[in-house]
Amino acid sequence: MKKNVSTSFYPDNSVMAENGRIFSINISKEKGGKKSPVAETSVTRFGLEGDGHSGDWHRQVSLLSYESIKDVNKKGIDAKPGDFAENITTIGIKIQNLKIGDLIIIKNNPADKKEMRKNNFNEYNENDNENVILRVTQIGKECKNPCSIYYQLGSCIMPSEGIFCKVIKTGRIKVGDNIYIKDSGTGDKIYGESI
Repeated sequence: MKKNVSTSFYPDNSVMAENGRIFSINISKEKGGKKSPVAETSVTRFGLEGDGHSGDWHRQVSLLSYESIKDVNKKGIDAKPGDFAENITTIGIKIQNLKIGDLIIIKNNPADKKEMRKNNFNEYNENDNENVILRVTQIGKECKNPCSIYYQLGSCIMPSEGIFCKVIKTGRIKVGDNIYIKDSGTGDKIYGESI
């Protein structure tokens, strides 16, 4: 029997094997260091509850792909989710294809394509209890104080592969939640749709 596999579409029309998901959620009360994994948390209007990077600014939530961490580990480093101070470690979605203005939609349950297309995720909907929505505000960052991985490797991946977002819609997230992308330049097109 053939297994149904969900696929994700991106602007270059490439297809990925799986929908994006949250691989790890990481928080730390202090800025500037590694974050520790948690199974679930609330996303407030300022960022992840209890995280030192929460605040009224444009970098409330940070994301990095697990695939990027695995690439670093192939170079002899033993990095884990949270070691680069990212809040959400993703898996199965090409976050390096994101652009400023794109929306990241996090859902507990798989999305219904019709519901996703008719929903205007640019507007706050207080009746929407399922989606946490983030808007990409910055790609990469300058590391003021290099982390221990920088000293081991001679470089860090957050300046080129880290994604930073502002919270548009609050709610709860947990490890394993689905991630969908609404491209800021494609109108109704939602990337990460299951087919």
